[in-house]
Amino acid sequence: MTPQEYFEKLNSKLTTSTASSINAVYQFDVKGDNGGTWVVDLTKDSDWVSAGPSDSAQCTIAVADTDLIDLVEGRLNGMAAFMQGKLKVTGNMGLAMKLQQVLA
Repeated sequence: MTPQEYFEKLNSKLTTSTASSINAVYQFDVKGDNGGTWVVDLTKDSDWVSAGPSDSAQCTIAVADTDLIDLVEGRLNGMAAFMQGKLKVTGNMGLAMKLQQVLA
């Protein structure tokens, strides 16, 4: 799976309940051959995932493409990735803690 494939599938996996409970905008800056920038906007009613940067992101995650896939497929723990410097967070750290609900 590539990050693009993951983000395309994520939109259909998210629920209105999850979106409304988190109510935040995340930006993912993914580095590497399969990298790119994606926004997960959980302040909207639907169509939560889009490509490209956001001016309103409250939490930005920088991660390598391979590490992102390892995270979402359960081979890499989010806290361990953060502690090892594989995942960098800017913005609201409290929102970063809620990411497990989004990425699962």
